[in-house]
Amino acid sequence: MKKAATLFFFFFAFASLAEAQKGNVVIIENPQIATLVAKHQYLNEKQKIVGWRVQIFFDSGNNSKSRAFTKKGEFMTKYPDMPVYLMFQSPYYKVRVGDFRTRIDAEGFKQKIMGEFTDAFVVKDEINFPGF
Repeated sequence: MKKAATLFFFFFAFASLAEAQKGNVVIIENPQIATLVAKHQYLNEKQKIVGWRVQIFFDSGNNSKSRAFTKKGEFMTKYPDMPVYLMFQSPYYKVRVGDFRTRIDAEGFKQKIMGEFTDAFVVKDEINFPGF
């Protein structure tokens, strides 16, 4: 017990005499590392991944382009927060919506819009990398 008390006394005595070291830290970095990090961030922003979308329009022939734009506008009015993509794959105009990571998410959204867009169906597509 006496040893513990003595150790305790010396510990606090030396602790009170100790001072924290003060100083500055300088980081020396190769400029090429910053360039690589910036390039990595840029490429990740532009990256596309395989995912799912809901196709709400698919048509070819006369006036199919104008009907596709009409369907796109109709959807954007009802769902302004959902991304909409109009594409032409000869000879078809297509309107696809959403960037879903899983088919289950896409099917769920399709069920939500089925009353308004009765021809909707889920398709596998390259989607934009979702933001966090």
